[in-house]
Amino acid sequence: MAVVTVDFDGTLYQGNSFKAMFLVAKKEFTWKEWMVVSGGLVKAGVLGVFKGKQAFRQAFFKSFARSFKGKTAKELEAFFKTLVLEGYDEIHYDLVKKIRQHQSEGDEIIILSGALEPFLHAFIKELDLEVHVISTELEFDSEGQCTGETGPIVNGEEKVRRIVDWLGNKSLSANNKKADTDDLWAYADSENDLPLLEFVNNPVVVNPDKSMKQIAEKKEWPVF
Repeated sequence: MAVVTVDFDGTLYQGNSFKAMFLVAKKEFTWKEWMVVSGGLVKAGVLGVFKGKQAFRQAFFKSFARSFKGKTAKELEAFFKTLVLEGYDEIHYDLVKKIRQHQSEGDEIIILSGALEPFLHAFIKELDLEVHVISTELEFDSEGQCTGETGPIVNGEEKVRRIVDWLGNKSLSANNKKADTDDLWAYADSENDLPLLEFVNNPVVVNPDKSMKQIAEKKEWPVF
């Protein structure tokens, strides 16, 4: 039984989830929630200038998390379902078919992404996919309300750390087949995913840009 990791942004979801979140927030958020996001966007812009694109994305991401402060998981469910529907046309359906093919062969599938966990759960529910999710967690207090904070963003080297932890804690799969740590797959799209692609023994590059395509060709990695 192989373990197959699938990235979300740019891979399983071919669109820009940040753009989708922005569009849905404009329609759904109160002015107070929107002020939190807007303030985070300004801060993200400054960080982007001095620290680059990845710093911009993370700061913008965290501003959205802060806008969820005080909401319960149930209240957030409706927002994330709307977010899924907003980007429904951007789903990589051929990759969904590939996931189902892996499952038919008894493989374990993990959506491994920096996206917020409730978003991914809404996404896989809409597609009726039975897969594991390892992603950035929203934090909740003892009363079940979102604190506006997140756990570590599951990106870059963090993806490798999280999959290593998962494999270490996973002795048996749901169908009682032992996970084969020598048969690891990764479907991912960007240079940020290089630590994971280099870690597994079956890397597959999905939707690569010009730079990533050159890397795939140099390393002789297949392109989906």
